Amino acid sequence: MIHLFINALGASAGGGLTYVRNVIPHLAARDEVRVSLAAGPKLCQELSSFANVELLPLDLSPVQRIWFEQSKLKGLIQQSGAGVLLSTGNFALRKSPVPQILLSRNSIYTSPDYFRDLRRRREYRAWTDTRFRALVAKRSIRWADVAVAPSEAFAAELRAWTGIDVVAIHHGFDREAFERDATALSGEVEAKLRSAEGALKLLFVSHYNYYRNFETLIRALPTLREQIFDRPVRLLLTCQLAPGKNPGAYRPDSAAALVKQLGVSEMLVELDSIPYQQLHQVYARADFYVTPAYTETFAHPLVEAMSSRLPVVASDIPVHREICGNAAVYFERFSAESVAHAVARLARSPEDVASMRIRGRSRANDFSWKLHVEKILALARNLTSSRTSSAAEFARV
Repeated sequence: MIHLFINALGASAGGGLTYVRNVIPHLAARDEVRVSLAAGPKLCQELSSFANVELLPLDLSPVQRIWFEQSKLKGLIQQSGAGVLLSTGNFALRKSPVPQILLSRNSIYTSPDYFRDLRRRREYRAWTDTRFRALVAKRSIRWADVAVAPSEAFAAELRAWTGIDVVAIHHGFDREAFERDATALSGEVEAKLRSAEGALKLLFVSHYNYYRNFETLIRALPTLREQIFDRPVRLLLTCQLAPGKNPGAYRPDSAAALVKQLGVSEMLVELDSIPYQQLHQVYARADFYVTPAYTETFAHPLVEAMSSRLPVVASDIPVHREICGNAAVYFERFSAESVAHAVARLARSPEDVASMRIRGRSRANDFSWKLHVEKILALARNLTSSRTSSAAEFARV
């Protein structure tokens, strides 16, 4: 029996939620595993059906979370009786009472592009806050017994950044679970999707943030309108470019202003946030998946898109190359012209589209949450056996 304490207090949006939602069912299905999960109340409620998962719901702000983790979490771990701590949110527990595996999965801390972007936007407070968080994240890799990255490309960045070995374990994908929910989309979302029928529909799954590089994609729209003249083009977004409509402190004002400035409002379909269980229905309604992100650690939507037989058009960064391989078309990450040309070339080649659908589906099969969980559990067992052996050797001295 192995007892994992999972600290998922930082799982509030995007990849963090996707990770916990997929890993917990696989852990819960294993008789030899017991889990104690510290997470937000909403996520705990969502995962309340698993008998061997002890839920510890905690409603904390980001600032409260950092304080709580370093001052109170040790007590909860000890009370739970867990043998290994799995920290999922980039920050490790200093002097953990049990062996600790840290999942490091935020590439903005190592991205020069991101810090340049913040300065360009005059987001000086965010620049300072991110520098501080980067310092804690860097020290966290030293505090953990093992640090894990979700891709080899990001693991290499972390090794260069810290001088410490970092293990690469790909995140997974479960097509059956992803496509299981047949609940109909809301009437509002359905109406928006119907309004795009007959158009070339480009999908980008993300709440608004800076490192996903929305502005480059928006700048590509006028060129796409000129180059694809046989039908309209629509960009489907799973967010709204309006203040207060996205998690975090990212301000979409510049993106919204750019839409008006370029006169491309009719080309955007802002679907708003889609429940994860229903996302597969949105992928099924699109023609291409497009991502201009300038930094990533894994990018779950790429695998979701490939599994949904959507051809992928992605910015040319190492993580995207690693995840998609030859199942994507790549473009220069800050070049709107490069985005437009890549999409237009693909739209004019039905043969390439058909080939990419096949290659993408095959590539998506290479990712498995079951395999990911097995590798994490193998790390946990190695850590507990190593600590037990060390304690036994010390006792014999």
